[in-house]
Amino acid sequence: MHRVWRGFAIGAALLGAPAVAEKTADYTFAYVAPSAATRPPGLRQWLDRDRARFRRTVATEAAADRVEAAKDGYPFHQHEATRTWKVVTETPFLLSLSAETYRYTGGAHGGTAIESLVWDKARSRRLDPRALFVSAEALQRVLGARWCVWLSRERARRLQADEVDDPVFPCPKVAELTLLLGSSDRRAIDRVGLIAGQYVAGAYAEGMYEMTVPVTPELLTAVRPAWQEVFRVGR
Repeated sequence: MHRVWRGFAIGAALLGAPAVAEKTADYTFAYVAPSAATRPPGLRQWLDRDRARFRRTVATEAAADRVEAAKDGYPFHQHEATRTWKVVTETPFLLSLSAETYRYTGGAHGGTAIESLVWDKARSRRLDPRALFVSAEALQRVLGARWCVWLSRERARRLQADEVDDPVFPCPKVAELTLLLGSSDRRAIDRVGLIAGQYVAGAYAEGMYEMTVPVTPELLTAVRPAWQEVFRVGR
């Protein structure tokens, strides 16, 4: 479950990860954040709140499930919850993070969700990576066609089909994907990752889909003027 996204290598110095773990009769819980994410006080405080919210949700849902199982006479299965934050990259201006959250609530299998954030070092604030771009429409205009072509080919490869015509899972818009900001040299953002989580672009068995693309001059036009200096064209 603890993967490193393709194209987003993490420096060894950033991999120290303080973890909080708990096990009860109702659930197992783990929350992991890299040391780089706990250095800025504001980000550390937000992660503490996020961990508390996540744990509270897990405990409440597991307790309710146990009561419901006893009431209806079916076996209760211990819940499992893990959230692991990773450093995608760190530049002089930004700390880019991704989180992988796994939940098992007693069904046939668990589920995994991906999210991301960037920490603005100069202003000590947390941002959605999309906030650095002009609009969802601008991102769709620049990346949408390339994403759909890549996804169609990748789905056909995984499904061992000549082509995939799937009305249940049409190509999702960029706004439906998780956006990761990466860097090849930790000086500027020069590549972008697009991730379609479970059930976003295909059935559960297909897994997630991730495409990494370099920052191009066209993509730079979709970046807000205030953030132009933190990006550069990828090689």
